[in-house]
Amino acid sequence: MSSKGKAAALSTLLMGLGQLYNRQWLKGLLFLAAGLLGIYFFIFELYDYIWGLITLGETPSGFVKVGKLTKMVEGDHSIFMMIKGLVALLAALLMALYYILNIRDAYIVGAARAEGKRPHTFKQSLVMLEQKHFAYLVLLPPFIAIAFLSVLPLLFSILIAFTNYADPILPPANLVDWVAFDNFSKMINMKVWSKTFGGVLQWTIIWAILATVTTYIGGVLVAILIHQPAIRFKKFWRTVLIIPFAIPNMVSLLVMRNMFNNQFGPINSYLKFFGLKGLPWLTDPFWAKVTVILVNMWMGIPITMILAFGVLSTIPRDLYEAADADGAGAIHKFRYITMPMVLFSTAPLLIMQFAGNINNFNVIYLLTNGEPVNIHYQFAGHTDLLVTWLYKLALNQSQFSFASVIGIFIFMIVATFSIWSYTRTRSYKEEDMIQ
Repeated sequence: MSSKGKAAALSTLLMGLGQLYNRQWLKGLLFLAAGLLGIYFFIFELYDYIWGLITLGETPSGFVKVGKLTKMVEGDHSIFMMIKGLVALLAALLMALYYILNIRDAYIVGAARAEGKRPHTFKQSLVMLEQKHFAYLVLLPPFIAIAFLSVLPLLFSILIAFTNYADPILPPANLVDWVAFDNFSKMINMKVWSKTFGGVLQWTIIWAILATVTTYIGGVLVAILIHQPAIRFKKFWRTVLIIPFAIPNMVSLLVMRNMFNNQFGPINSYLKFFGLKGLPWLTDPFWAKVTVILVNMWMGIPITMILAFGVLSTIPRDLYEAADADGAGAIHKFRYITMPMVLFSTAPLLIMQFAGNINNFNVIYLLTNGEPVNIHYQFAGHTDLLVTWLYKLALNQSQFSFASVIGIFIFMIVATFSIWSYTRTRSYKEEDMIQ
């Protein structure tokens, strides 16, 4: 066996042995210490946590009678065990990555020795590490932070969907068990859940389309109108129309909720003042949906308007002059010049707005709280989106497993649509704006 093969084999057997074989004493001792420490932690700490992730506990908490007294005995907490197991699993994966890097390092140094090169000293290895892999060293801390602060909660929320973690099965009094795809099957096949899921999903898609189209078209049209040469006081109009965007969403939504109140809201008061009948803005299913769309337009149009202003200012005036010379009217210039240019630059934003509207929690929850109540739905109202239904199931009804299932469905819908639509935009394909 060649020297590089021996070094790699020794490092495979135990971390650091290959470095010691390559006569890199300090590096070898550091790898060896890290390897022994990793083995210790895996055997005495990580293994138990990973096993807890598999079993989710064996002994529930409860009262045990000791003589004439009843004593509370603390058992296993399935959710804590799942979290600790995930942390241990990520730690084990990082250890495995470090183990692979140890074998790779021993192999590369062994190959250099086979070519007659002297192995680097520890100081030289540090210098080479800084020169060649500085970017990886800088990215390592945020990578670890993302793994434990972002990836781990995401994995936890996904795994909940494959358990029976829902009222009345709540730890520590009860142990949570793995149920595979049983929750997905109930969501699709059980009538009480499937009817709610189908209805809420249908409204979510309709809401996302209407909310995106109305704000996008409204913002572009307002920007085009203000951009017209004949319009005076452009700064005034821009400032006035940007005010809804400057006000915090929560404040705007709570104010709008009071304005659309059926009994004492000023909007119905104005209608009655002119002899008109007030409308059930927030209590009727149809008008509640109209209300959330109108309020969303009020808050969303300024965002598109700002972006459209930037695009309109970059369109060459020569195009409009050439169109005027050809006798094109305002509609033709808008259709063949303005809109294609604006759409080219803002298509990714349009997709992002659609995905954001699917998860637009603030507008629905703060304005209507998902109401009015739908007696045919399971814990959901007429204006509830999937994300607000998820929130109610998790926070109000303790149906954590079903809430996790809905979260997975939301991710699949948003990810599939976003990837499919974005890869078909002209800005993604980097085509020329003018064919």
